Amino acid sequence: MKTFVMRLDSATRCEIVENVVSFVGEDSSGSFGIMAGHARMITFLTFGLARLRSAGGETEYLALPGGLLYFVGNELRISTRRYFRSKDYNEMENILDRQLQEEEENLRAVKDSLRRLDESILRRLLTLRLSEER
Repeated sequence: MKTFVMRLDSATRCEIVENVVSFVGEDSSGSFGIMAGHARMITFLTFGLARLRSAGGETEYLALPGGLLYFVGNELRISTRRYFRSKDYNEMENILDRQLQEEEENLRAVKDSLRRLDESILRRLLTLRLSEER
């Protein structure tokens, strides 16, 4: 059975996984699979769970908040901010749930900050306009 190498790069670590038979991930167009000998490919992975199967038949899961996937020369490279890798599907599901909640809280905080900034700018513009009219 033909295999390929997968290289995982994040902000804090780099891992090389050898003897990968297949990889299944998802981008904006939907799910896709990669096997050894696949044509050159580049895409952005969406937030979610990917899976890979080794030559020994074991399945592993990869949770990530999106990332860049590049397959060339029988090497799969994934660059992402962070990732979690495990053979336990339930563990990965829990990690994804926590990540999604964190991302939603961060997004809400950014939106609140932008709203306060907009209000502050509008108040300042109104103050400037009123002072010009006097």
